[in-house]
Amino acid sequence: MKKIAVVEDNPDNRLLVQVILESRYRIDEYADGFSALEGLRRKRPDLVLLDVSLPEMDGTQVLRRIRAEDGLRDLPVIALTAHAMAGDREKFIAAGFDDYVTKPIVDETLLLAAIEKLINGRPAAREAT
Repeated sequence: MKKIAVVEDNPDNRLLVQVILESRYRIDEYADGFSALEGLRRKRPDLVLLDVSLPEMDGTQVLRRIRAEDGLRDLPVIALTAHAMAGDREKFIAAGFDDYVTKPIVDETLLLAAIEKLINGRPAAREAT
């Protein structure tokens, strides 16, 4: 079973993602960027769902550290964010995220499609643009 790391500071959002994904994937949860980076090094997942608005170190800072590490740089990372204004998707893809899914998650099929595309090796959004 493939493994997904969920980096999200809001426990309700972590629970929602876990409920959506737990029958399909193994889930590792992290409430902040520092613990996530440590956990990703120890237990490398197949994909990361990364909240953009984290305390202390935001999601784009976490992503930069992931992309800078030899053992992690090729990890598929999906921005999971409440930032849903015009141009936000393009901004996060340009920052190095592989895809972008908005919160709150109203249609779980969008999240599942983004995950399945990247886990099954299809091109990331950042490679297609």
